[in-house]
Amino acid sequence: MSASPTATTPAPAPESLPTRASRRTRRRRSRAIRNAAIAFGVVAVLILAVLGAGAVLLQNLVGQNLTTLASTEAFPDEAGRPAPSTGAMNILLLGSDSRQTTSSHDLESAGSQRADTMMLVHVSEDCSHVSVMSVMRDLWVDVPGHGKAKVNASLAWGGTPLAIQTLEKLLGARIDHVAIIDFAGLASMTTSLGGVVVDNPQAFTASRGDDRFFPEGEIELEGDRALVFARERYAFPTGDYQRVANQQLLLKGILSRAISRDVLADPRALADFASETSKNLTVDSGFTLRAAGSLAYSLRGIDLSGFSFFTMPTAGTGMEGDQSVVRVDEAATARLRQALHDDTLQAFEASLHRG
Repeated sequence: MSASPTATTPAPAPESLPTRASRRTRRRRSRAIRNAAIAFGVVAVLILAVLGAGAVLLQNLVGQNLTTLASTEAFPDEAGRPAPSTGAMNILLLGSDSRQTTSSHDLESAGSQRADTMMLVHVSEDCSHVSVMSVMRDLWVDVPGHGKAKVNASLAWGGTPLAIQTLEKLLGARIDHVAIIDFAGLASMTTSLGGVVVDNPQAFTASRGDDRFFPEGEIELEGDRALVFARERYAFPTGDYQRVANQQLLLKGILSRAISRDVLADPRALADFASETSKNLTVDSGFTLRAAGSLAYSLRGIDLSGFSFFTMPTAGTGMEGDQSVVRVDEAATARLRQALHDDTLQAFEASLHRG
């Protein structure tokens, strides 16, 4: 039993106050949870942030909701694919904006709807940085076996195997994992988080929706209003380019909120977000919770500042027959291919800002 305090002996801290050791323990636990959260977020362009954090406690919940796709159905035949990387990791995120019900989403199969969103998530070999690159859905590229077409047509013609084959040919880099997300599910995800904040670069009035005006500056988005923000393109002179940028802003806002202390420290909020996210996600079977946990540990040294978002450079728009398309910037794409090969994508992105 501790001695009674005297005039010369400092009284022990009240039990209600944390000791230095307990604070260190909580900080380590919080840091571990936060970084595990970030890792799983990489799988679905950072939307899955809390799933990795709760992989042990929420395994049954996540496992019940999450849809997995056999590798033989997700990836093309091995012949002709780029060699596997020994360090860096590339994850393809495909998002649908079809307005269909979740049960009818089937982007992995040939003949299904085209993807509204295509993003490449690149984790550097030293796990010090994660780059999220949007690919314009109307990019005019070579689709193996079909000739020139919009890049997202590859999904309709051959499911994720052809989409991956098309992007690997374009980028010269192997795609290690694929995640398919129901973009309409973003509405329920933002609601489960109690809303997310984005810094809107320009005021606009959307062409659809009940609450259509979005002022410039920091705004809070939740539910259907978040979806209206992410879908709009007709209100902008740059059309799809700004829509892609706004999708990146929303995803960044979701990530920031998902790894906040308010969510990570609240078991109910954590479970609600994990449930809503996993309901709307399909991943290849190779990306297991164990694999996510391993990636989480590798990413333990970075926080939100270690993530960046950008759009693959293009050469503007044009017409192919009666189709409006986005042109490939051949010179920039050659530099991009080299950056992916050399694992210098962060430097490549910085060069775009300097230009």
